Amino acid sequence: MVNLSENEKIEIDLLLDAIYLKYGYDFRNYARASIRRRIMNQLSKFRLKTISEMQHKLLNDRAFFDRLLMYLTVNVTEMFRDPSFFKALREVVMPELKKQPVIKIWLAGCSSGEEAYSLAILLKEERVDRNVMIYATDANEVVLRKAKEGVFPIDKMKDFTRNYINAGGLESFADYYTAKYDYAIIDNSLKKNIVFSDHNMATDSVFGEMDLILCRNVLIYFNKELQGRVFKLFWESLHPRGFLCLGTKETLRFSTYSHDFKAVVEGEKIYRIRI
Repeated sequence: MVNLSENEKIEIDLLLDAIYLKYGYDFRNYARASIRRRIMNQLSKFRLKTISEMQHKLLNDRAFFDRLLMYLTVNVTEMFRDPSFFKALREVVMPELKKQPVIKIWLAGCSSGEEAYSLAILLKEERVDRNVMIYATDANEVVLRKAKEGVFPIDKMKDFTRNYINAGGLESFADYYTAKYDYAIIDNSLKKNIVFSDHNMATDSVFGEMDLILCRNVLIYFNKELQGRVFKLFWESLHPRGFLCLGTKETLRFSTYSHDFKAVVEGEKIYRIRI
C-alpha cells in the first residue's frame, strides 16, 4: 500500500474533484495507489512539477485533459483475451442464452472495442447474431471513437489469431477483417449488432435488462465502495437468471451481493443470478 503524505493526499483529492466538477469523469473512488501511480507518471511525461500545476492546466486546457484521460483510464485489452474464458462462454453460457428469443448483452468498460468484436464473432459462429444486441459502453469518449472505427494495428493480428484459435474459434480468423497497409479493418457485418455508447459506472444508472453482463479487468481499479456500487448496478441491470462475467483477479465473494449469484464456471469468474 502506498503511504501518501498529507499534502499529496489533499492535492490528489483536489485534482480528482476538479476533474469531476469540470468534465464529469469520476475517479474519486478509484483505488488510490493505482490512480496516484498514473498521476505521478504523467507529471513526468508532461514535464509538470506538481499535482497542483496539473490541476490548473487541465482546468484551462481541454486538449490537455483529453490526453491525460487516456492515461487515467486503463485501456489494456486484446481480442479473445483469456481464451479459456471465451471457450467457457461458448460452451457453458451460449447454450443457455440460445433459449432466449432476444439476447441483450452489456459489455461494461469496452475500451477500444477488441472484446466487443470478439463477442460479435463468437455470436456469429454460434448462429445467434440475428437476435442479439451488444451494448458496449465506456466512460472514455476517445477510446469509444476508436472502438466504433474497428481499426487495429496489423501487427496485433498474429496474437489475436492465436487467442481466437485457443478460444475454440470455428472459422478462419482472417475472414473477419481486411488488411490495409499497416492496419486491420474489422468486417462491417460484425458491427451491426453493437451499439457503442458512453456510460460511467461510477455515476450513471441501471442499463436495461440484460441477459449477460461482462465487466472484466475493470473493477480491480476501483475501491471497495465503488465496487459495491457497481455490483448493485449489475444486479439491478440483469434479467432473472442472467449471467455476470468478471476478470480473472476479480470476485463477488466478499461483496454484499455474493449470495445473489452462484458460480457457473468458478475458474473463469462466470456467475449467474440465483432464483
